[in-house]
Amino acid sequence: MASQPNRSVLQRMFARKSIAQVQRETQASELKRSLGKWNLLLLGVGCIIGAGIFVRTGSAAALHAGPAVLLSFVVAGIVCAFAGLCYAELSSTLPVSGSAYTYGYTTLGEFVAWIMGALLLLEYGLAASVVAVGWGGYVVSLLADFGLQIPPQFTGPAGYTLMRDGVPVLVDGQTVTTLFNLPAFLICMALAGLLVVGVSESAKVNNVIVAIKVSVLAAFILVGGGIVLSKLPELMSTNWVPFIPEYDPAANNGEGAFGVDGIMRAASIVFFAYIGFEAVSTAGQEAKDPAKDMPFGIIGSLVVCTVIYMLVAAIMTLLVPYGTLNVPDPVAVVVDNFGPTWGWLAKVIKIGAIIGLTSVVLVLMYAQTRIFYTMARDGLLPKVFSRVNKRFHTPAVNTVVVGLVTAIAAGFFDINVLGDMTSVGTLAAFAIVCLSVIYLRRVAPELPRGFKVPLYPVVPVLGILSCAYLIYTVPPNVLMFFVYYMVGGVVLYFVYGIRNSNLQHGDPQDDAPDMGEFPGPVVDD
Repeated sequence: MASQPNRSVLQRMFARKSIAQVQRETQASELKRSLGKWNLLLLGVGCIIGAGIFVRTGSAAALHAGPAVLLSFVVAGIVCAFAGLCYAELSSTLPVSGSAYTYGYTTLGEFVAWIMGALLLLEYGLAASVVAVGWGGYVVSLLADFGLQIPPQFTGPAGYTLMRDGVPVLVDGQTVTTLFNLPAFLICMALAGLLVVGVSESAKVNNVIVAIKVSVLAAFILVGGGIVLSKLPELMSTNWVPFIPEYDPAANNGEGAFGVDGIMRAASIVFFAYIGFEAVSTAGQEAKDPAKDMPFGIIGSLVVCTVIYMLVAAIMTLLVPYGTLNVPDPVAVVVDNFGPTWGWLAKVIKIGAIIGLTSVVLVLMYAQTRIFYTMARDGLLPKVFSRVNKRFHTPAVNTVVVGLVTAIAAGFFDINVLGDMTSVGTLAAFAIVCLSVIYLRRVAPELPRGFKVPLYPVVPVLGILSCAYLIYTVPPNVLMFFVYYMVGGVVLYFVYGIRNSNLQHGDPQDDAPDMGEFPGPVVDD
């Protein structure tokens, strides 16, 4: 198909890739349907458990929900279930590989795919920065156990007062204002270097790292749970009364300071702990019985992880006052309170957390480079992002750019702001996925679907509304930054993307199924 200069801007914005076209671009081999429901459940648990529980739970409890952060995990898990079921339908309907960017390009069109690409930069790129900050916190804590101290000015974001156990850290009688998070910056740059030379995780290595992460949490739950049970009444009366702290309108952390509002605000924070669950939905083409196995894998993995998260959060808020947990390494703070008998275990848990978080940063940065690579191949980003280094056979320039962006963000910005931006971007992406299901059901009801969202259209509508509500709970300054970010993204699309898109300049679409026009103003050809 030749380019069509007479098409209206609206028609060009919502031009879609055909399913056959995306298949041609991504197909490498025939996938065998070999995954049963338990395989999918374990896949989900392995992908979900990671940085969120090690990093974000503490600030959610300390600033917003108190011990009731347990309920926040339930809310976040339910929102993820709505989105996960929609992901499952899309993955079983569109026989293509790729992320939500690909789904958007195939259903709602190029402009929505561009927006999805911008949102995925928040989901993966900034998420890597958040995890890197958490990694730095655990490294600083572990080094301190061995008597090694990094200058405190270089362990936090620019312009923040360094806090520990809920109070400012004093050096020579003076509070410490942090200048730069050196450990977080260094880990991002080091892993970017590894990705440039082609280091990737094999399935066996990944399985070992998943086992380490789960083992660390299991050890934390068993030992911490034993300590809690030995003096439960005392701990409950000390740290769990009240279980839901009263709403405090005068608190510095805004309207979501405790009470029911705090629980919901914390849900948008701990939502970070569930990022990765959509990996289950991408396995739809390999499920033995998608209609039965997909909902079991998605809902089952979310239930298992929610229970694990609630146990960890319960132990954390029982063993230490929740106000002391607003740190990048909350699990380290708690294990340090296990007592001298368990000093060796504290070190083991911190080492395990560091190994697990290193893997997460690597995977998130890898995913971001591949999204940029795909967008560049589609012409939506400069070709330099899809240029492969002849020596290493990796998108080297792309990887260096991603490394610099994530490293600078990790080095200079507060973990709570970074985490909120990640959650907002992910929630918006999930809402678009839910909308895609509704749109595809409307315009292409005849497409074969290996799995259908139950209670349609209630589930996708609830998915959109619940994602929108959690976005609403985020602080206004973060939402304003998000708006500016998206406006900048839209401007960049019209300045560069729509002018250079391969789809606008001759990529074949003639074999695309007739899926109707994008709902909107009627435009003459």
